[in-house]
Amino acid sequence: MADSSPKDFSDVLSLMAVDARCQGDTPYVLCLKRFLKGGAGADPPLVDITVDDAYRMDYPRRGKAVIINNRTFHPTTHMGERSGTDVDADNLYAQLGKLGFDVTRYDNLRAKEMLRVLQYAAREDHKDADCFVAAMLSHGEEGEIYGVDKAIAIDELTSPFKGTNCLSLVGKPKIFIIQACRGTDLDHGVDKADSDEGAPVDEVDAVSVQRVPVEADFLMCYSVVKGYFSWRNSSKGSWFIQCLCRALELFSGKLEFTRLLTRVNKMVAYEFESNAVKQYMTRKKQIPCISSMLTKDLYLSAKH
Repeated sequence: MADSSPKDFSDVLSLMAVDARCQGDTPYVLCLKRFLKGGAGADPPLVDITVDDAYRMDYPRRGKAVIINNRTFHPTTHMGERSGTDVDADNLYAQLGKLGFDVTRYDNLRAKEMLRVLQYAAREDHKDADCFVAAMLSHGEEGEIYGVDKAIAIDELTSPFKGTNCLSLVGKPKIFIIQACRGTDLDHGVDKADSDEGAPVDEVDAVSVQRVPVEADFLMCYSVVKGYFSWRNSSKGSWFIQCLCRALELFSGKLEFTRLLTRVNKMVAYEFESNAVKQYMTRKKQIPCISSMLTKDLYLSAKH
């Protein structure tokens, strides 16, 4: 009999998404136990998995991409100008265009305008599209991102794309790229003994009908982990978007997308270190954060 036990962690996520027969322990715990046990002696299959392990990327359109780029802010926000963000927006626009997205860029939107743009995008018909991408470049705090006039909850901006609100994107990837601070802590870094790592450099700033969770198939790509400052260079753009665009150029279609984002994590972590005017902000580090609710592997190659 063929061994149906999961071979890697993406198999665990697939089992969690489709298994409706787990009892006793939670589905997550049972699937994790099965993954860790693995191989010979594994528990009997919980369910026959007939769905593909990768998202379909052969729809007529790649899909819509929205870039919201906030640079200058109302004085009442006490937020400074985000020099370098236009470079980020330009580079993202180019890279997403190469991947076949229909890209629309918006500059300096108020909080309500940000919400309105995303609500409108969610109401569009995405049935013939592979996926959806939204990139938001602005100031931020934990759980919030700034319009040019005030902050708005990130959950409020992503809510229009949940399964109950946007039926034409159910079962399709919804990727949110968020370049913003998530707090004011500075990452002081720690020395690593391995000699093979280069010294960090400078810069700042089959068709079936299935029930799926309404929160499924989201991928949240944060520039930094919770609580920390996110760095941006006034001429080259943010560390995170620089590395994301480079990784898209080098690895799109070659690496599964969450693995590509892991390469981005490494680039930001090892290649950058702050060189700020204020001494207490010098030689600081940054690590991006991936929050994946994807249920399949995602490969983004150029759309032909």
